[in-house]
Amino acid sequence: MTSPVYKKITLVGTSRQSIEGAVQNAIATASKSLRHLSWFEINHVRGHIADGKIDSYQVEVAIGFSLEGQEDAVHIMTAL
Repeated sequence: MTSPVYKKITLVGTSRQSIEGAVQNAIATASKSLRHLSWFEINHVRGHIADGKIDSYQVEVAIGFSLEGQEDAVHIMTAL
């Protein structure tokens, strides 16, 4: 059995609606150019204030993905 190896990148997703929306935007953007996305972790949450109100959310997200040739190992790990 092969143990998976992951690479981790850090992105900052933004949303005017919610923290979850900011995370979704980061993952959706990453999925357009990366394959085998597997997990994420939230590192920092911050926001922008305008006129005394929350204007937008900014979430720093680390996204892990398996390297080419590791797909079988990822499927095994998620099935456990």
